[in-house]
Amino acid sequence: MENGRKASSLRWGILRRALIPSSSSTASDEQSEKGIKRISRKANQGFSLIPFRLVDNAKLEHKEVISPSLPKATEACVCYTLPNHNATELFLYQRVDNHANLEDFKICNTFDIDNTGLVCSWPSEEVLAYHCLSQLDLFRCKRVIELGSGYGLAGLLVAAVTEALEVVISDGNPQVVDYIQRNINANSSVFGCTKVKSMMLHWNHEELSDISNSFDIIIASDCTFFKEFHKGLVQTIKCLLKKEGHSEAIFLGPKRGNSLDEFLLEVKESGLQFTVNEIYNSEVWRRHESFVNGDTSWPNYEKDHCYPLLVRITL
Repeated sequence: MENGRKASSLRWGILRRALIPSSSSTASDEQSEKGIKRISRKANQGFSLIPFRLVDNAKLEHKEVISPSLPKATEACVCYTLPNHNATELFLYQRVDNHANLEDFKICNTFDIDNTGLVCSWPSEEVLAYHCLSQLDLFRCKRVIELGSGYGLAGLLVAAVTEALEVVISDGNPQVVDYIQRNINANSSVFGCTKVKSMMLHWNHEELSDISNSFDIIIASDCTFFKEFHKGLVQTIKCLLKKEGHSEAIFLGPKRGNSLDEFLLEVKESGLQFTVNEIYNSEVWRRHESFVNGDTSWPNYEKDHCYPLLVRITL
């Protein structure tokens, strides 16, 4: 680690920067920034599987979905161009502010949720979307739900290109759900006959009675690293999947120490079946190997924390 700085010290630096944003910088600050970039798990590059570009809000045709409640400086619109599918474009509105918002903490405390869905689009979400793009027939005429979707890239992609019957894009954070709905509105022209809706959904079995046994496919990314939510997540899977026919949950997420193993133990103890696949897409694996072997575009890349494994869960 640079200058012998400990990881714990650098993580405190991340927290300090979030709580006390500063307009000035010093040589020491710049040195700390280099260390923070190395230790932070917030990825700015990811696997770069789906090309994207920032879009000027003023030039968008979807002006009705631009929120008047947030200053323009705190959010951005990102256009993703889906590869190998007629260059379909998806527009996602995202938060881009780099400091903590007290309202965020209040909502997290009120609803007993985390705020990671608003931080950024995480690499595993992009990999999930890319994987779905290579499995179009799997979703055709199916009812699909994405859990803990963040800004909803994977769910929107499934809705846009797979001819799914219905896609529900859900999260437990009401702020995130607001963004999901705006993103659904911004992309409604590409959904064809697929019914698409947002949903605020906590992983609480008691709250799922209205939609139990409703879905052929569940998709999710980076949902297993909060150990306190493992039991609720597993029960949600059991409740939502259809009992008749073939139904399955498709999860993508890194191992992250023993977090994934503990989640899979919960899956096994609940009576569900699962498989874990490390090499499920040749292009994803190729890029992983490139990062491991010296590609510096993702400076803090570590397989355990960054490379998503494919978990398929069935009843």
